[in-house]
Amino acid sequence: MYKEIELNVNDQAYQLRISPNETLLDVLRDRLRLTGTKRGCDMGECGACTVIMSGKTVYSCSVLAVESSGKSITTIEGLSENGKLHPIQQAFIDNGAVQCGFCTPGMILSTKVLLDDNPNPSGEEIRAGISGNLCRCTGYSKIVEAIHDAASRLRE
Repeated sequence: MYKEIELNVNDQAYQLRISPNETLLDVLRDRLRLTGTKRGCDMGECGACTVIMSGKTVYSCSVLAVESSGKSITTIEGLSENGKLHPIQQAFIDNGAVQCGFCTPGMILSTKVLLDDNPNPSGEEIRAGISGNLCRCTGYSKIVEAIHDAASRLRE
């Protein structure tokens, strides 16, 4: 039994016929070919699959696509505009906060929600804001520096 749903991803509407047990992650990667959203643990613990849904971060591996119908979803592909990187993306690059890059899309989307809610976070607030995203390469200090930098850029 299939379900008809409408997903609004990166300001584009998609009409899809999906199985009721398909996750948002599966639909984003396999049907819409938005592969910036990474498959990590498949248990909602690593944050690699983080996307923004209706202004909040969610682990797309833990959300059924049918639950996403009619909601606004932003993936990493939706942050840049006209080929220009979002200031958060640029700050991550400029501050060396990208190593292997696997956690980066989820980390950047968590940063976007954090900075939308708190444009001038402290280091402690930044660490709390990205606590749902694991990075095994950087040790987080470069990521925290990048987020401070991104916050400054966005306040200008």
